Amino acid sequence: MRKGEMTRQAILDEAVRMARYSGLSGLTIGSLAAAADMSKSGLYAHFKSKEALQLACMERNGEQFVDEVIRPALAKPRGITRLQAIVEYWMQWYSHPGGCLFLAAAAEFDDLPGPLHDFMASEQRELLETLARIAATAVSQGEFPEDTDVFQVAQEVFGILLSYNWMSRILSYPDAADRAWSAFNRLIDSLQS
Repeated sequence: MRKGEMTRQAILDEAVRMARYSGLSGLTIGSLAAAADMSKSGLYAHFKSKEALQLACMERNGEQFVDEVIRPALAKPRGITRLQAIVEYWMQWYSHPGGCLFLAAAAEFDDLPGPLHDFMASEQRELLETLARIAATAVSQGEFPEDTDVFQVAQEVFGILLSYNWMSRILSYPDAADRAWSAFNRLIDSLQS
């Protein structure tokens, strides 16, 4: 990686960290320049606009999610084991200080048309499709019935994860993880009976 690319990645890592606390709307070239100990003009050379910075921040967040959640889960055996792994790694992802930037962006941009909304919606669709593909491996392994609606499984797993995040981060329920795993296991059991 060249020096310019390393600098850009370091800037974006800081941008993701900041946006987890203040949201993408609170992320500005000025605030990021101060946090990264750079001049505004130096930072502007990398991003050109606040929207470009926000999009790059979301892209970097997506790369981090792939590195911390998707890749490790895909390294596990196909089927239910892989589905359990993605839930485990995703729950760990939600424990990042400041929370999940995907969820913050969804709340910020759900009703605002434009590139940030489109990117956020595209990323969320891709995550659901990934869950559906993983559920399909459980079908192909004979762990779920042939007629399993894998997109329904994906939606239910996604719902369990969203509920876990809410119960854990917002309500601080100490048994949030146990309840999420109970819901997940109930879903798996319902598909195997």
